[in-house]
Amino acid sequence: MWKRTAPVAALGMLLLAGCSEVSEISKSVDGAADKASVCGQALGIVDLNPNVDPQQVQSEAADKAQQLRDLAGQAADQDLQQNLTALADGYVELEQQRADRIGDFNQWLQQNLSKLESLRQACM
Repeated sequence: MWKRTAPVAALGMLLLAGCSEVSEISKSVDGAADKASVCGQALGIVDLNPNVDPQQVQSEAADKAQQLRDLAGQAADQDLQQNLTALADGYVELEQQRADRIGDFNQWLQQNLSKLESLRQACM
């Protein structure tokens, strides 16, 4: 009797181990999909290019900062969270600046283009 149960028990253990590996792979795939989704949304929020209108960017800064913070809260990847938070902080800084100081805006734009590049690297 024991001779018959041992192979069945061993097979059951192998199946459980296989299920565990499948579960881990599934979690990894879900994490990658989540990361891709968060990155896609973040890159859609951040619209930085040399031709951007400073007043428009400043007027939307608070909303974009909040959206980026919300995404950071959803991200499982620590590096991605940090990059999203850094970009959100940049938008908060812009919101607090005066819109008529174009030199400040150009400096802000350069700093945040650098942060955007860091986000792109974290998304890869």
